[in-house]
Amino acid sequence: MNSDRIILGIDPGTNIMGYGLIHNKGNKIELITLGVIKLGKLSNHGLKLKKIFERTRSLITEYKPDELAIEAPFYGKNVQSMLKLGRAQGVAMAAALSLDVPIHEYSPRKIKQSITGKGSASKEQVAAMLINLLSIKDPPEYFDATDGLAVAVCHYFQRKPSLDGEQYGSWKSFISKNPDKIK
Repeated sequence: MNSDRIILGIDPGTNIMGYGLIHNKGNKIELITLGVIKLGKLSNHGLKLKKIFERTRSLITEYKPDELAIEAPFYGKNVQSMLKLGRAQGVAMAAALSLDVPIHEYSPRKIKQSITGKGSASKEQVAAMLINLLSIKDPPEYFDATDGLAVAVCHYFQRKPSLDGEQYGSWKSFISKNPDKIK
């Protein structure tokens, strides 16, 4: 695995999407940037998904990450919220795949455990660890930003292939290796 790479981490959301970019040089990581994409003012879910797709592509075009790491939706009590979150994740993944950026997915518990050592850690604990680890001078206003950064750092710590052990640089490579997924 390349030891000089840029990783984009995304914490998908339909009101606020967090992201963080790190540069992995050898055994070290440096913060490139982190932030949020605010979607709350958009009037419907379709417009939010469009904005997620466009901003994810924009981040990829600007920073040229080698890989995208994204938080997987988790099961909650509100099924509608979970479906919307899954759509947001899927759109961000599609944006990356459309630009031939391999994707990697991690559960919220795995991300928290890799950052803090505890899978049930709070957002505050995750943020505090990242601020210390990456010497962040100005902590972000929203935990969504540090959550996105946490996904990138988690991926750095994992150093393993994507979703099912394969690397997919494009939709074409995904489809050729998974013909049974096409209807």
